Amino acid sequence: MLYYLFAYLEQFDFPGAGMFHYLSFRASLTIITSLVISMIIGKRIINTLHRRQIGESVRDLGLDGQQQKQGTPTMGGVIILASIIIPVLLFADLSNIYIILMLVATVWLGLIGFMDDYIKVFRKNKEGLRGKFKIIGQVGLGLIVGVTLYLSDDVKIRERVTIDQDNFSRYSTQEMKVDQAGNLYVVQEYKRPLTTIPFVKNNEFDYTWLVWFSGKYADHLVWIVFVLVVIFIVTAVSNGANITDGLDGLATGSAAIIGVTLGILAWLSGNAIYSNYLNIMHIPLAGELVIFAGAFVGATIGFLWYNSFPAQVFMGDTGSLALGGIIAVFAVVIRKELLIPVLCGIYLVESLSVILQVSYFRRTRKKYGAGRRIFLMSPLHHHYQKKGFPEPKIVTRFWIVGIMLAVISIVTLKIR
Repeated sequence: MLYYLFAYLEQFDFPGAGMFHYLSFRASLTIITSLVISMIIGKRIINTLHRRQIGESVRDLGLDGQQQKQGTPTMGGVIILASIIIPVLLFADLSNIYIILMLVATVWLGLIGFMDDYIKVFRKNKEGLRGKFKIIGQVGLGLIVGVTLYLSDDVKIRERVTIDQDNFSRYSTQEMKVDQAGNLYVVQEYKRPLTTIPFVKNNEFDYTWLVWFSGKYADHLVWIVFVLVVIFIVTAVSNGANITDGLDGLATGSAAIIGVTLGILAWLSGNAIYSNYLNIMHIPLAGELVIFAGAFVGATIGFLWYNSFPAQVFMGDTGSLALGGIIAVFAVVIRKELLIPVLCGIYLVESLSVILQVSYFRRTRKKYGAGRRIFLMSPLHHHYQKKGFPEPKIVTRFWIVGIMLAVISIVTLKIR
């Protein structure tokens, strides 16, 4: 909203109004505003949750310090949601298709998580919202994102093609441009379901390769495959973040690290100069996502003020499902979904630990009559708790691993 206000004031030469054209300036304001909002309203929301006795019901799993968390306010994810949405509404270009998608993802999964927490806290049902309804909600969001990316005319990719003797005849002289080195090139703009393969030279992957049909309906089949991939990613990452949310500050800090990385990738992909220098996909309008990334990082770090050990508030599914969904949709719109196993390696390992534990237990129970376990407890962070590691040490080490994975993700821009 302030973005449009200062765009209007710029017509009258209002001092400083032109600063709102710069992503770096608006992103800085967004981070600061998000931090301030989370820290100011955080305390008030925590006090409100205390008064209404909206506390966590902890199951006795035999973990050290577990019972001390009994009664800690939950549903604190509303702090994160407010700290993301308000700054984005203030400083982002709300006509940008990618910003719209990110806001939809935030509200959509935030509401699903809120319903889950509401049933757990107020209906005293520890199971919360039925799993099938969560899946339906996640699939619905994936469908919205995938179809929007297919239908919207604003979703395009630009590619710089160098002109040489082999392809000179393909382009008209009106299309050709000359760079500072004197090389001829053309800029092509097209709408195709492309993504990036990490660590691979000429690393653009076209989803059309997955569809072995010919004819006029082939494009529609390609986009159906793309939408199914988006649905899988949104479901997997949001559930992965939910599973990771088991120790004070673990999911929050991990999400902040991932958010910083996604913001850098969005800035580079949305900038014609840097994308050309790095030889990566140029995605027009994607630079605006830096504003959303700033709000996301500010919100998670601000929430960490209250969520770090010992936590004064838990985010609940209101926060964890939203964080995972935001990361998934963000990665998809900047065409970095194949980088998720690296960037979100913490979520991946946590999810795999649960899958392996359950699968192995069921298999051995069927084979030997008694189930056996790979880990002392899953998800993986509880395994280390069982081994006697203090909770802050586990969280800090997971953060360190997350930072390493984030650095590797950025390095993929050059190492191919």
